Amino acid sequence: MTSPASVGAVPAPPTKSLTAWLLDLVIWGGVAALLIYSFDAVQLENLPKLFAGSEVVNNLVSELARPDFTNWRTFVGKMWETVQIALWGTFLAIFLGIPMGLAAARNIAPIWVVQPVRWVMNILRSIPDLVIGILFVVAVGLGPLAGVLAIALNTAGVLAKLFSEAVESIDKGPVEGVRATGASKLHEIVWGVIPQVAPLWTSFALYRFESNSRSATVLGLIGAGGIGQVLFDSINGFDFRDVSAIVIIVVVAVTLIDLLSQAMRKRLL
Repeated sequence: MTSPASVGAVPAPPTKSLTAWLLDLVIWGGVAALLIYSFDAVQLENLPKLFAGSEVVNNLVSELARPDFTNWRTFVGKMWETVQIALWGTFLAIFLGIPMGLAAARNIAPIWVVQPVRWVMNILRSIPDLVIGILFVVAVGLGPLAGVLAIALNTAGVLAKLFSEAVESIDKGPVEGVRATGASKLHEIVWGVIPQVAPLWTSFALYRFESNSRSATVLGLIGAGGIGQVLFDSINGFDFRDVSAIVIIVVVAVTLIDLLSQAMRKRLL
């Protein structure tokens, strides 16, 4: 029989073994050593120049503090084009990512299918979207299509990885229940897998759409359409008042997309 004293006793705090302490020391000590080693490589010693109050910095801050919205219609139109690039890029990426995600899941696909698909996913994720965008600019010319295709390929690699990890974490019960009815492999996926992963897949896709709205802005710097080209031209022309106005419009647009995405998550999930 348990005594009252033992019921109210506070359990001893968890302790770490000497091996765990040494491993933590090696890991975090290595991170600290790497930061110290790379201090000169990234020229952090020049950081005080940012706050030195030089005339160049003062002029830049003064111009950015006075945004010029004279051409706001052009800026908003280009921002809308950027959103459309992100929307179509994400849409195409979802259709590429779903079959790749299913084929890369170890619990539903054979290993001889999983490994090649994972290699493709790694390639798509590892190549920066700017590089892919440049290749498509050469292939299809300047304009939004290059941006759409660049975002589609890069995002497909990311979504396929996330989709496959969601599939690998499903409950086997519903799949086995469908299999017990004598259903085919396709029916197992449609009725046993998809209903379990659909909420996560939706969340992943919405998040990538938010991210792609920012990525599409950068792609405009290489001529792949959108507001990035206008931003690049303004920077090259040292018209920092226009730069400030463009940045404000981008921030407002991304914020609105984020709010819309949150509302869609609540409605769909």
